[in-house]
Amino acid sequence: MQHKTHPKIIKRLRRAEGHLRKIIGMIAEGRSCLDLAQQLQAIENAIDNAKKALIHDHISHCIDRSLKEPGPKRKVALRELSAVTKYL
Repeated sequence: MQHKTHPKIIKRLRRAEGHLRKIIGMIAEGRSCLDLAQQLQAIENAIDNAKKALIHDHISHCIDRSLKEPGPKRKVALRELSAVTKYL
């Protein structure tokens, strides 16, 4: 299922992908470990932010909708909410 935030998340991840390629080049060039660590931290933050945006979007749309349903769908949504929060 495509959510309205998915294109923005894809854009963030593609930017991080390009950044990662640059870092690989930096390693090959023999750049300092401090420079590399800073750049890797930036990529880690970008990916973490993309992951959080995806999870929050899923909670806001899919899980929230299912929680309003009676019966089995509600129970499944609660289990899914519990499972997905471990990634935050």
